[in-house]
Amino acid sequence: MPPDSTTGADRARRVHRASRDDQVASDEAIVKRAQAGDRDALEALLRRHYDRIYTVCRRMTGNDADAADAAQEALIAVARGLPGFDDRSRFSTWAYRIAVNCSIDELRRRARRPAVSLDEIPNRDVSTPPGADPEGVASRIDIDNALRKLPADFRAAVVLRDLCGLDYAEIAEVLQVPAGTVRSRIARGRGSLVRLLDPTRIEP
Repeated sequence: MPPDSTTGADRARRVHRASRDDQVASDEAIVKRAQAGDRDALEALLRRHYDRIYTVCRRMTGNDADAADAAQEALIAVARGLPGFDDRSRFSTWAYRIAVNCSIDELRRRARRPAVSLDEIPNRDVSTPPGADPEGVASRIDIDNALRKLPADFRAAVVLRDLCGLDYAEIAEVLQVPAGTVRSRIARGRGSLVRLLDPTRIEP
């Protein structure tokens, strides 16, 4: 019996070709393949959207560890929920909604965890890593701290608008609230951020 010609180099070429095709394929096309059981398509879909999902989780939770947990849960939820996903909304909108919900769930879990005393944290070298921008790092910490103080619904609206670049209609679809509510949450959230980031600012 002749050797299986579909293994080795041939398979590697097919995988490379599929990966290249996925880079230009629409979400809708990859979703349909993933729903049909194509595991490579599912992995391509998750890879394509991971950075945006993580960005939402990072700004919602305020730290890398909780963001990683929330993003992982979001990916699992996307994979499990994909068979029931329909095209009434864009895949990216659906994925953002899952990311927001997983982030809120992670915040609730964090609130139930016992607080850790600073004395219990091992000593670490907290010097600025080589090549880092101290001002940029400080600004990110300030923004994270300010966002953490916003109510979750305000935080989600601001993150989706100012970090993810969604328009009001898209945010309304993600959060499943009227567009007017989105505008109000963004305005109030931004106002709170300004006051938190600059307590000396005098309101006009």
